Amino acid sequence: MTKHEGIIRYIYKLEVGTKISVRSVATSLKVSDGTAYRAIKDAESMGFVSTVPRIGTVRIEKVEKKNIETLTYAEVVNIVDGSALGGKDGLYKTLNKFVIGAMTVDEMKKYLSEGSLLIVGNREEAQKLAIENECAVLITGGFNCSEEIKALANKKKLPIMSCSYDTFTTATMINRAISENLIKKDIILVEDIMETNLAVLNANSTVGDARELVQSSKHGKLPVIDENNKVIGLVTLKDIAADAFDDESITNYMIKNPVTVGAKTSVAYAAHIMAWEGIELIPVIESKQLVGVISRQDVIKALQFANNQPQVGETMDDILLRGFKHTNTNSGIKFTGKIIPEMLNPIGTASWSALSMLMQTCGTLALNQKNHTNVAIDSFSIIFVKPIQVDSKVTINADFIDTSRGFSKVEIVIYSEKDQEPVAKALLSGKILRK
Repeated sequence: MTKHEGIIRYIYKLEVGTKISVRSVATSLKVSDGTAYRAIKDAESMGFVSTVPRIGTVRIEKVEKKNIETLTYAEVVNIVDGSALGGKDGLYKTLNKFVIGAMTVDEMKKYLSEGSLLIVGNREEAQKLAIENECAVLITGGFNCSEEIKALANKKKLPIMSCSYDTFTTATMINRAISENLIKKDIILVEDIMETNLAVLNANSTVGDARELVQSSKHGKLPVIDENNKVIGLVTLKDIAADAFDDESITNYMIKNPVTVGAKTSVAYAAHIMAWEGIELIPVIESKQLVGVISRQDVIKALQFANNQPQVGETMDDILLRGFKHTNTNSGIKFTGKIIPEMLNPIGTASWSALSMLMQTCGTLALNQKNHTNVAIDSFSIIFVKPIQVDSKVTINADFIDTSRGFSKVEIVIYSEKDQEPVAKALLSGKILRK
C-alpha cells in the first residue's frame, strides 16, 4: 500500500463530522504536507470529505446517488452564503424538507418533523420549538440568535444558521439547488454500470493463461495489470497470433497504454470515446488502479434506459423546447413553436447561442428518432443566423440529407411563420452507436 492510499484509508476511518487539516494529517501519519494535501483532495473527489467556507474540511457520510435529491445542512450554508451559529456537529445531516415559519407557533408545530429545516426570522420562540422537535433552523435577514438557542442547538447537534437574504429569496435558492441535484441524478455515471467482477491478467501471464481465462470467463477482452493493480494493457484472442506458443508472454500481444475512464465519468462521454476510437471495452480506474470495466453494450443499454426515464428536473434543452411540437415529415421532422424570453440576448432578440443550441437539439432528436438508437455528434456547422423577435412563431425543419450504416447528416432550417423566410440554417453530422 502506498502512502497516498494509506492516508485515504485513514481519512475514511475517521468519524463523520471530524475536522481535517493538512497539518493534522501530516503530523499524525508523519508524511509531507504536499502528500497529505493531495490525499485530502482525492478523498474530497471520492465524496467522503467536504470543504465548507468559514467552517473547514470535514469528514462526511458519502451521499449515494439514489439520495442525491437531498441536501446536507452544510450545502445549505453554501447555497445561501450563510454562517453556522451553533450545532456545527450536525451540519452533515441531510435535509428532507424545509418549512417557512410564516405562521403562529401553535400552528407551526404540526409541520415540524425530524430532518426538516425551519426558515424563519428573529422569532426566538419558533427557533426553540424547531430545535426541540429535531429540526434545524435557518434565520433570515442577517439576524443572530441568543446564547440559549445556540446552547440548545449544540446539545441537540442540530445546526442553527443565519443568512442575509429575506425568507422568500432563501427558499427559492434552496429549491433551485434541489432541482439542480435532481437533474444530476438523471446523469448516469460509469460507476453505475461498470462490471466489478473482473477477469484480469498480469504482466507475468502467458498466452496460454489468456486463452484459458477467455474460455472460463466468457469475456472477449481482458485487462492486463501490474503488481500495483495499474492497467498496462488490454488483450483479446484476435490480438494473439494463431501460431503463438502458450508459454509466450502476454505483453508481446497486448494493446499497450489503453484508453481508460474514471468512475465519475458520464456514460455519454464514454460512449463518445468508444464511438470515435472504435473501442469495445474500457477499463475504469480510480487513484490509477483498476476498479472495473465497461463494454459498448453496457453503455448503449444505459443510454437507452436513460432516454426512457421521466425527467425529474428541467434542463436547458427542456426550457428551449418548451412549447414546441413536432410532427414527422417525408424527409425528417418538423418542429413548431415560438421564441421564449429565456432565449433573448441583452438587446431583445433571440441570442445566437440559444438558436444554435435549439437547432442542435432539434437535429439530435431527429437523428435519434430516425435511427431508433443513440447518436454521438460528429460536427455541427452554422451557415447563418438572423435576428428573431421574442414571441415570434417559428418552424424548424430537420431534414435528412445523407444516411449510411454508421453516419447520418441532417439539415436544420428555422423559418419565420410570419413571412416564411429562413432565419437560421445549420448542418449536423452524427455517428450512430450500435451494439
